[in-house]
Amino acid sequence: MKIGVIRFPGSNCDRDVYHAINLAGGEAEYIWWNKEDLSYLDAVVIPGGFSYGDYLRAGAIASINPVINGIKSLVKEEKPVLGICNGAQILAEIGLVPGVFTVNQDPKFNCEWVELKVSNNKTPFTSNFNNNQIIKMPVAHAEGRYFTEDIDLLKNQNQIVLQFEGKNPNGSLEAITGVCDETGLICAVMPHPERASEEILGSSDGLNFFKGIVNSL
Repeated sequence: MKIGVIRFPGSNCDRDVYHAINLAGGEAEYIWWNKEDLSYLDAVVIPGGFSYGDYLRAGAIASINPVINGIKSLVKEEKPVLGICNGAQILAEIGLVPGVFTVNQDPKFNCEWVELKVSNNKTPFTSNFNNNQIIKMPVAHAEGRYFTEDIDLLKNQNQIVLQFEGKNPNGSLEAITGVCDETGLICAVMPHPERASEEILGSSDGLNFFKGIVNSL
């Protein structure tokens, strides 16, 4: 099973994601921003970083690249798509997940380990967790504060995937830091599961995100 790792100018977590996918039993393949035909892939992950230097706003320039058409085609084929950090911002920018990830309440870059509650384990990415399980992963972003005007709809449709447990480091609405579309096949998370894929890193909780993709395929 081939899982594409999307690369934009400014991506900087692509190698970590590539390693985590292979560690989970998948077959990772780098995909550049200008490739449009992704039909042979079984899933894609959009990693973190600073695509195009986050000019205009995070994810804005990446959202008009040819590879986005390929990602939207995979969505129509009901194949899993995971966006991490900058990838989450891109998915929100192109309207594949609800809401926005905007400037942190304290407007500075935030990099720290956090505790998270798994609020929805019905997605491919969170299926290896229990509902309300507390896991540990790092965050690293300046524009990660989640907001939506449709919070009641989000709750009713079980689209909240991750929430900060205890400390809310960026001021996100209701401590939300991961959301999915109505199907659960498209997921956007601000924390970095690839940076928590082995115990030597401080936690291996994040590896379950990639194992979940592999198991679902």
